[in-house]
Amino acid sequence: MSNAAMWTQAGKMTPYLLALDEGTTNAKAFAIAPDGSILSSGSAPVAVSYPRPGWVEQDADAVWNAQCAAIRECLDGVEGAPAGIAISNQRESVVAWDPATGEALAPMLGWQDSRTAEFCDWLRSPEREFAVASTTGLSLDPMFSAPKMRYLLDRVGTGAVRIGTVDSWLMGRLTAQATYVIEAGNASRTLLLDLATVDWSPAMCELFGIDRAGLPDVVPSNADFGTTAGLDFLPDGVPIVGVLGDSHAALFGHGCRTTAEGKATYGTGSSVMIPSGADRSIRTGVSTTLAWLTDAPMYGHEGNIVASGTAMDWVARLLGVKPGRELDELAATVPDSGGVSLVPAFTGLGAPWWDRQAVGIISGLTAGTSRGHVARAALEAVAHQIADVVEALDTSDLQVLHADGGATASRLLMQTQADLLGRDVVVSANAEVSALGAALMGFTRLGWELPAASQQEGRRYRPALDNDARAAARDQWRGALARSRATPA
Repeated sequence: MSNAAMWTQAGKMTPYLLALDEGTTNAKAFAIAPDGSILSSGSAPVAVSYPRPGWVEQDADAVWNAQCAAIRECLDGVEGAPAGIAISNQRESVVAWDPATGEALAPMLGWQDSRTAEFCDWLRSPEREFAVASTTGLSLDPMFSAPKMRYLLDRVGTGAVRIGTVDSWLMGRLTAQATYVIEAGNASRTLLLDLATVDWSPAMCELFGIDRAGLPDVVPSNADFGTTAGLDFLPDGVPIVGVLGDSHAALFGHGCRTTAEGKATYGTGSSVMIPSGADRSIRTGVSTTLAWLTDAPMYGHEGNIVASGTAMDWVARLLGVKPGRELDELAATVPDSGGVSLVPAFTGLGAPWWDRQAVGIISGLTAGTSRGHVARAALEAVAHQIADVVEALDTSDLQVLHADGGATASRLLMQTQADLLGRDVVVSANAEVSALGAALMGFTRLGWELPAASQQEGRRYRPALDNDARAAARDQWRGALARSRATPA
């Protein structure tokens, strides 16, 4: 955008908020104007490593450097300092760092990492699982942060160390370690937060062997998170005004406030979330989470899928095509998967099964199976997993599922999703809805009026599959799941 475009008719520069979106594979930054429009942007890739089966790591300092590079690129397109900073971040991943230097003390354990599965199994008992679910709303699963925290603390020690999720890590680096807090919604993904009190649970901290006094303070989503200090690309004193986990930010950005509307984010994994207001009841197979905390808590019910974009990218590599369009085009060469099913349980299964012993399989192969059938099965695997979660959420009044994330560019995937759900799927017209959601949360802190909801609806997909065909497709998927989990169909 030209500098001239940054000026209003009155000759004044347009104020903006700097929205950071730190995801699993990319760090992004956006300059967002008070009307919600994007004035400038920047991005940088983030590497993911898989040193052993089930292990998923990232270099936390490299994540920070990527976010800095994205910010610099974004700021090159605007003039003046931002009025504030908002953050949308990947959740459940854990960083341990030196409180004086801010340097990471160990690799960041990614949210997909399952190395603590045995530890979770060692803790597991019917009584403990009930206590965990009733207190935190979550399952006793290695995806969540507390087992990862315990693992890192066992290796870096409990002396001069700070430990937290990615929002805590970024805020510490932005403020020269003056800030050591965690946003309440991110805290609700750790297995340590009491949903009733919205504070750390002494019982859960004791269960996982984590010193409650050593954890960051839990604060609202539009709290005073501190101000920038010691950065070469931003002046000191810019306030951090809004923080949300990426899935929560997408829910806020879509404008979902009732159980009639939910959202599905199609990223490396997938999150399906429906707001529930003050309802923090527990539902089998899915999580109860804190979507955000402002004047009052907004709870939500959510299912997390470990491998969605990861599954499609893996199949693309397997078939020798580029992820995205080329995989989509290959899948479109056949009318269906020809009986082939892919269950991408690379590190086990998340919601609603929570089975870390499940294994990835491709079933239904015949001599007539083509590359197109396998490509089609990859897209269907994503849609089936979303459908599994929607069924587990058990919300009869859900009318529309909003969709965001890179994979929504696939019209075939989105139509398949609507067909398997038997509900309309609406793809967001805003490709950066997580960043926008965090920015809008920041607006509430700055006192900026929230822009009117866009009247421009994204692409809408309506179910085109009849009930019998839908039931047959779902039965085929359930059979493949049973093989993956080594249980009777």
